[in-house]
Amino acid sequence: MNKLITTFLILFGFLLSGAAADTIKVGIIGPFSGPYALQGKNFKAGIDTYVADHGSKIGDHEIQFVYRDLPLTDPAQSKSLAQELIVKEKVQYIGGFFFTPNAMAVTPLLKQGNVPLVIMNAATSTIMTQSPYIVRTSFTQWQVSYPLGQVAFDKGVKKITTVVADYGPGIDAETAFKEAYEKAGGKIVQSLRVPLTTNDFSPVMQRIKDSGAEGVFTFLPAGPTTLSFMKSYVDNGVKAANMRFFAPGDLVQDADLPALGENAVGTLTTFHYTTSHDSAENRTFVEHARKAIGKPEELNFTAVGAYDAIHVIYKMIEATNGKKDAEKAVEAVKGMSWMSPRGPVTIDPKTRHITQNIYLREVTKAEDGTYYNKEIRTFEHQDDPGLKNAD
Repeated sequence: MNKLITTFLILFGFLLSGAAADTIKVGIIGPFSGPYALQGKNFKAGIDTYVADHGSKIGDHEIQFVYRDLPLTDPAQSKSLAQELIVKEKVQYIGGFFFTPNAMAVTPLLKQGNVPLVIMNAATSTIMTQSPYIVRTSFTQWQVSYPLGQVAFDKGVKKITTVVADYGPGIDAETAFKEAYEKAGGKIVQSLRVPLTTNDFSPVMQRIKDSGAEGVFTFLPAGPTTLSFMKSYVDNGVKAANMRFFAPGDLVQDADLPALGENAVGTLTTFHYTTSHDSAENRTFVEHARKAIGKPEELNFTAVGAYDAIHVIYKMIEATNGKKDAEKAVEAVKGMSWMSPRGPVTIDPKTRHITQNIYLREVTKAEDGTYYNKEIRTFEHQDDPGLKNAD
């Protein structure tokens, strides 16, 4: 009898030990192939850097990342991939998402699946109103575009044409800039919205030149379209005509500066992060993340969104002791503050969006001949104006 009891206790202890050492899966959806593959590569570099710096375990729980490729905007495929991750892979957390429509498509699944979503990029304000199980560690177009309206007016530009991609973030960027710019006293003389697939911007440049504007404000998703736009801005004589250019940082992402070169010098943008940000935390992050990505020149803003997202997910796992509890996980990170590579950040307890510094930057040529976004002004502790009146 004693032998049976001892054997039972050993087996029971073994089962408890096995249960305690769970593998917790985190699903990551992003563009790992196709024209926006650079952004997916940066997602992975940010994740790999955080794991290398902090380990792959929370207590006895081993953290495993399961990646799914979504090259372009495809809401139906996004939802299908998320369902697969939740049902087949049994992930407890989902992260990633470069494009807003893809993130939006997943939000109805979160409550039923009891899974939090941590957004690493998608930048439309209203995503956060779609589910209480969403946290975002990137930025919004309202957050980065609103300060630029006052900047443009202060630079003496009194009439502006806006050009944005015709989807959620583009409309947010247009609305945010317009509100701040007109409040300062400026006039929007023309508003142009272009399809996400636009590659030839010559007709747009002609309309800008014919508008009588003194400047142009532009938002397009960082990638091939931004390179095409900037090249067209120069080739069609808009820059030479002294048309001032203003944009959120997507237009001159760090990874594109070698290709843009001299044509980008002097460009003013507002953004939440650049690899040249001067802090001890960022110098360490950049050193480690460049090793993770393999090609140092490819390190980009999406890496820091992913790095901070994993910091949040680790906190969620710790707070729930590895159990699947989306409500408790999200509640645990409301109001959470830390020093990110980008500067001081907080998860706003009301909106679950990140409060952070926004920086005015100017593309500058360094003494060694390289180009970088030089921070010249800081707008401290910016929340998201686009969410202030959201239900």
